[in-house]
Amino acid sequence: MGCKAETEGNASSPRGEVQKRIAGETILLASEGRPISRNAVAMAARLATDKAAGVHVLTVARVWGSAFGLPHPGLMPTALELQCQRDIVAAAIDELERQRIDCTGEVLRSRDAAKAILAKLRQRTYSEIVMGADPEPHWLIRGLLWSHEPYRVRRLSQLPIHLVIDTPETPELGLGSSS
Repeated sequence: MGCKAETEGNASSPRGEVQKRIAGETILLASEGRPISRNAVAMAARLATDKAAGVHVLTVARVWGSAFGLPHPGLMPTALELQCQRDIVAAAIDELERQRIDCTGEVLRSRDAAKAILAKLRQRTYSEIVMGADPEPHWLIRGLLWSHEPYRVRRLSQLPIHLVIDTPETPELGLGSSS
């Protein structure tokens, strides 16, 4: 599916060339587990083209907690959930490769998506972050739901972050149920 694993490589190999170009400046296209929208991919592609940068696609598969402070297999993401996240990364990479942008991708597992994304920022240098997000929640409930993670990343990150808000499309006339 065009997925490039992040591996060390020498500069003479094609994979080494991709890593060498991406090492210069990289845009992080991140998701807390939701599907990455076409608008978010387009924003990352536009930023990468303007800066001649690569894109790293990152999603977080949710770990649901722990039992008595210990990891419990029933709370870990299932194989189906992990495959769903891999498919999200692969689809974003395919779209970026169609636009001739160097890209890599990975799936992380975490109980706290914002912390996992911020930890990734400390591991590797990125110039900007692009994330899909819901409309901004009310201040009283901000941070309570998993879907509010992009706003936590924006608040805690030192990097410029572009939140791409996709509103649900309204159905066209003639579609939907009629009573």
